[in-house]
Amino acid sequence: MTTVKQSDFHSFAEFYPYYLQEHTNPTCRRLHFIGTLCLFAVLFGVLVSANWWGLLLLPVVGYGFAWVGHFFFEKNRPATFKHPWYSLAGDFVMFKDILTGRIRW
Repeated sequence: MTTVKQSDFHSFAEFYPYYLQEHTNPTCRRLHFIGTLCLFAVLFGVLVSANWWGLLLLPVVGYGFAWVGHFFFEKNRPATFKHPWYSLAGDFVMFKDILTGRIRW
């Protein structure tokens, strides 16, 4: 596998291989998946209940699981710190890729 450096991309298409490289640990990927699934559940609950204060939980739920995965299992620094928007998109694309079987659970 070719190592991709953080400075070597200028689009999400170039970023995503780097993102996947930073998520090789299965437990880290699973925690990202669970965090994203919880994020969707909280968002659904907020929309159904119209309790907009629940939106404050979104970053806690989404990033909480992901950061535990990075700090304790992957043992690297989340890409969110340098590339927040690409990283957020990467979370959703990886979630979809796990759901469709493109990436191993």
